[in-house]
Amino acid sequence: MQRAARSVVGPPLGRHHARRVVVFLLCAVFGPTSGSVAAGQPKILAGTGNYVIAGGDTAVNPGDDFNMFANGTYLARLKIPAHHTSYGVDEMLAEKVDRQVREILEGDRAESPETAPDLSKARTLYRAFMDQHRIDAAGAKPLSPDLAAIRQAQTKADLAALMGASVRGFEAALFDVSIDIDARRPDRYAVIVSQSGLGLPDRDYYLLPQFAAERAKYRGYVAQALKSVGWPDANARARAVLAYESRIAEASWAAVEERDPNRAYNPTTPAGLAAAAPGFDWVPFLAAAGLGGVRRLVVQENTSVPRLAAIYAETPVATLKAWAAFHLVDNAAPYLARPFADAHFAFHKTVLAGQLRQSPRWERAVALVNSTMGEAVGRRYVAAFFPLDTKAQITAMAGNLRRAFAARVQQVAWMGPETRQRATQKLAQLTVKVGYPAKWRDYSELDVRAADLYGDVARATTFEWNRRLARLDQPVDHAEWEVPPQTIDAYYEPRANEVVLPAAILQAPYFDARFGAAANYGSIGALIGHEMTHGFDDEGRGFDGTGTLVDWWTEEDAREFNARAGALAAQYARYEPHPGVRVNGSLTNGENIADLGGLLVALDAYHRFEKYEPVAATGGLTGDQRFFVAYAQSWREKRREAAVRRMVVSDPHAPEQYRINGVLRNVDAWYDAFTVVPGDKLYLDPTARVHIW
Repeated sequence: MQRAARSVVGPPLGRHHARRVVVFLLCAVFGPTSGSVAAGQPKILAGTGNYVIAGGDTAVNPGDDFNMFANGTYLARLKIPAHHTSYGVDEMLAEKVDRQVREILEGDRAESPETAPDLSKARTLYRAFMDQHRIDAAGAKPLSPDLAAIRQAQTKADLAALMGASVRGFEAALFDVSIDIDARRPDRYAVIVSQSGLGLPDRDYYLLPQFAAERAKYRGYVAQALKSVGWPDANARARAVLAYESRIAEASWAAVEERDPNRAYNPTTPAGLAAAAPGFDWVPFLAAAGLGGVRRLVVQENTSVPRLAAIYAETPVATLKAWAAFHLVDNAAPYLARPFADAHFAFHKTVLAGQLRQSPRWERAVALVNSTMGEAVGRRYVAAFFPLDTKAQITAMAGNLRRAFAARVQQVAWMGPETRQRATQKLAQLTVKVGYPAKWRDYSELDVRAADLYGDVARATTFEWNRRLARLDQPVDHAEWEVPPQTIDAYYEPRANEVVLPAAILQAPYFDARFGAAANYGSIGALIGHEMTHGFDDEGRGFDGTGTLVDWWTEEDAREFNARAGALAAQYARYEPHPGVRVNGSLTNGENIADLGGLLVALDAYHRFEKYEPVAATGGLTGDQRFFVAYAQSWREKRREAAVRRMVVSDPHAPEQYRINGVLRNVDAWYDAFTVVPGDKLYLDPTARVHIW
């Protein structure tokens, strides 16, 4: 997600996701989350009702490239559709789920009194997005009031107030302000202030020479957006905007720096913030956000924020106004007439990620509804498509995984008794939420109008901000979910010590009772184990069982953990998906630790709690072989090169082939299962294999 864009459901610092199909309000509608499987594409499953070696390339030595051994034939046939930047089992499942959501939104069946009002609003929002004729006829008119406010701003204090008001609309802000769980007081919420202000995916796009072409095209896009609303001197202003954002990028923390939760926790007061960063008008900014009376803030990038404030103070008002106007147009473009939407797509998806054409409009409409009123639709989705026995089966599997993890903790040789006891306690306190929330969100205060898409999205943003603002002085609501149940994803929230498993991902190809235990533990079991392990990765280990950011490790154990985590980061830093394009082992370290730990926990749980299926009944594969093949098949994915280049600088996840090969070469049981020996390309000497959990 762009830092300058507003998001009402994006995960704040510290929230870890297993996959990457989370939907964001202001950028989702161009995301490749759905569609239909093109003719000739391989099916979502490797076999009929079960996992088998079909789709693999048995001519490949598993010890040389296990991804190709398990997936080679499948990947050779897999084509990335023109409206996707990547394609694989995640996207195929998302297509299925989005068609189901579309069926709900386009349906006219009578609903129960509990679901009818909110679902009716969701259907209205869907229809508003689908009304292309009305949207095109409006042209740029919906922008007029917000553009007028920018044009009328006379001072930097005026512009700071508009930034504060951006929590309720399409405007951008130099500083992001959010309300979320307080990491050191996880029973309360906190106001969190963090760096923002960039229109490109990451600071590296401004600073590294390999992104010079993208910067040039970004400058052209800024000029195009300003011209579309009649902004004077658009070309000159676009150059000034890029120069301003380049200074912001230089002053901003890198993504790796933001991974340290202790460094990113800096409590202060509004007066203290103003004293530390005097170049910015904090009083009107906070007042416009409805936070004028707040007494306590948590600043994330405490060394960056003062530098950004100084840059703001040094920048001419004319540049700041052009910057604000551009980001207003850019953020609103998906909900405006075709020329705006097409220009937004051409830059953000084609230039930055290689996507060749937009997704069908109905898919973008589904994405919008999911991100703004997800639970209104999710309630109906669960009733129609999520079997109760699946919830019971996944809950039981999660219990097995937790017990297997606890047993592993007892056997970790490098950990001392004091830290081991606290780790065991944290696992015991872990909450696992399966399927859907126990309490559904109430959308009765949200106003949705069929003839006002721009207003609908702005009002949805306001609704979500007001909902969060109202809870600021309330105890944390542990019944709340950050994603709706129709999401193809799962996450761990360290400040609540909870794993959340939405209904949509709890189905084939990740889980099906017909698959048998080995395949289910290798796929959904490894995913659940991944989320559990996030509580013990390089970030999550800083939080205790109550979700409090506190150091519960002995100095010796912390040093040993860091050494092992560093060794894993060093392995990944050597991976090169394209010539000159390297994985950032430090940025991806948390996900890599979770991948490795989650797979080991799932394998242990399979061994401890399930019966091996007979080899004869499983295509000649042993139980462990089926487990590892299923794991590899769950990561079947292709990405466009532009998307990979973007991924390695801004995404905490490694490309999928390394989530297979990079993990398995550290798993002793994999060597035994496939007779991997010295000389094989993936072979690591036992002393070089990383063992953390």
